[in-house]
Amino acid sequence: MEPTNPTSARLDTSRVAVAAIAAMFVLNGVVIGGYGGILPALRLRLDLSDGDVSVLLFVGGLAAIVAMQIGGRVADAFAPRIVVLVGLPLMALGAAALAVAPTFLLALVAVILLGMGGGAMDVSMNALAVQLERARLESGGGSILSFFHALWSVGHLSGAGLCITVAALFQLRGTGILAPVLFVVAAIGALGWGGQLVFAPRGVALPRPSPGVDARRGARAPRVPRAAYVLGAIGLASGLAEGTASSWSSLHVTEVAHVDASVGSLGLVAVSGCMVTVRFCADRLVDRFGRRLVMRAAGILSTLGFLAVATTHGLVPLLLAWCAVGAGVGILSPQVYGAAGHMGGGRVLATVVTFGYAGYLAGPAIIGATDRRLGLQHTMFVPAALCLFIVLFARTMPDRIPAPVIEPSGS
Repeated sequence: MEPTNPTSARLDTSRVAVAAIAAMFVLNGVVIGGYGGILPALRLRLDLSDGDVSVLLFVGGLAAIVAMQIGGRVADAFAPRIVVLVGLPLMALGAAALAVAPTFLLALVAVILLGMGGGAMDVSMNALAVQLERARLESGGGSILSFFHALWSVGHLSGAGLCITVAALFQLRGTGILAPVLFVVAAIGALGWGGQLVFAPRGVALPRPSPGVDARRGARAPRVPRAAYVLGAIGLASGLAEGTASSWSSLHVTEVAHVDASVGSLGLVAVSGCMVTVRFCADRLVDRFGRRLVMRAAGILSTLGFLAVATTHGLVPLLLAWCAVGAGVGILSPQVYGAAGHMGGGRVLATVVTFGYAGYLAGPAIIGATDRRLGLQHTMFVPAALCLFIVLFARTMPDRIPAPVIEPSGS
């Protein structure tokens, strides 16, 4: 029996639908960026230890991973829109609750809400983006997934920048920025939810196999094809590389170049700026050269960038090296997630995004642990090796839009 295409024809590809999905990525990025930006103020207000902050981050990440698995299955069964409409208000509620949380325990509850909403929304908005991309490609249009991820990066930077903006406008310092920033973020999320309620495309639920198909096979079809776990391994490596670049670039430049911390922050500026820029360009590259070649090129660029980071000392060469890292890793995750979504919808996407998210969370911790043995600069050989792994295994990825591999179980 030929695999059916669940995402063509019926999916709305109008400009309104594109704008609504784009807004999902921006809104998700703003809330996550705002949360990340207020962590120092939250730590001061609640007098949190390093261990307390680690618990908050770990529990929030775990809640996101659990919600990804649930959200992927719900998106496949009932279409992705409903998951977005549940996930976004959960994020807004979590931000508002965190703004007024008087104790560590209540802050933990708020972070769980944030993580659950963010994880569910992450999978469902990517599922919608993949369905839109497939429909565009089948009607003669171009790829669009990297563009959406670029908008997420813009939203993330904007959310983090709210801390500086609010502090400057209202002349606030320290813990004073916590509640205003989080309430602004929650309000943006709530207003965005109202817009999504009106304009968000429903998306398409994936068809379930008939009982007769299962009977002929003699067993229930597996929920996730084996190829998804290869994509998961690539996602894990790319997530770790991206997490390392985002969390350690500023510290690395400060320590290795022997500059002030304010100058060292240019490392993160270089990484983030190049990530955003390349994501706005990557879709055209994929349409012209294919996903496989683009992934290999991005993996090579990331590998060379990390090798330069691990062996260079001057400020300018280091910043150029981090630019190469940012340009490389900026391409990786959107293409891995796109391949997963085309392969099997929300279930496969949830699996691969979980691997990528786990790598993003684990990367900074692994680098921190290795730093004690090798030193911060030489530790960058670790993500370089992982990026080389991506180069070697990129050949396993589908090159152009693939026939979907959809094998959902009956339950």
